Amino acid sequence: MPDHSNPEAGAPAIRLYEATVQFEQKRLVFSCEIPTGACVAVTGPSGSGKSTLFNVIAGFQPIGSGTVEIFGKDMAGREPAERPVSIIFQENNLFAHLSVEQNVGLGIDPSLRLGAPERRRVEHALTRVGLEGYGGRKPALLSGGERQRVALARAFVRSRPILLLDEPFAALDPAMRADMAELLRELGTETGSTLLFITHQLEDVRRLADSAMFIDGGTIALMEPIGSFLAHREMPALANFLGIDR
Repeated sequence: MPDHSNPEAGAPAIRLYEATVQFEQKRLVFSCEIPTGACVAVTGPSGSGKSTLFNVIAGFQPIGSGTVEIFGKDMAGREPAERPVSIIFQENNLFAHLSVEQNVGLGIDPSLRLGAPERRRVEHALTRVGLEGYGGRKPALLSGGERQRVALARAFVRSRPILLLDEPFAALDPAMRADMAELLRELGTETGSTLLFITHQLEDVRRLADSAMFIDGGTIALMEPIGSFLAHREMPALANFLGIDR
């Protein structure tokens, strides 16, 4: 696996330059720079390209032109497993026939050949996300919030420096949303990870992000520090998301 331990000095965590995806009826072009350690809310109307952006960064969606750089390294030709990125999809991607412990252990070794040190890492991750003692349970016995925490624990044991979360709070009630946001903030600070999360809820943006982007029509129409983003008045689609009467 490629070595990501020596990133280019001064390089942002993620740099996209005109990374272009052409679907049959739609063309998407992404350009942005995201500094290391940032926590970025990714917002925009449904179908605007938010999940496609994540798939481009993670390597699940090939680009036709442009560049994707992670820590200063061009990701051209790099498969998802070769990129220093973890992605948590909206549906969690847990395996129903495996226990919680096994689902988390997949983040360490897909064959689940785990020795004592690896099992301790799994136990620590479950404790860290508030699921101590849940290792033997199956996903069907968990609530939506608990399943999301299992997925987060799996990402935690992978120790990838970039974490992408596709609507991580969608299945949670308001109190659980606040708890999960606080957990993500703590983990981001603890690990120095760069976090990007997709949300349709303004409160999530205010609660967690230090900057935010707005995707509209297949492009990143705006990316600003959180204060500037929340004060923006010029784009009708963004004003609608912010609930602002222009």
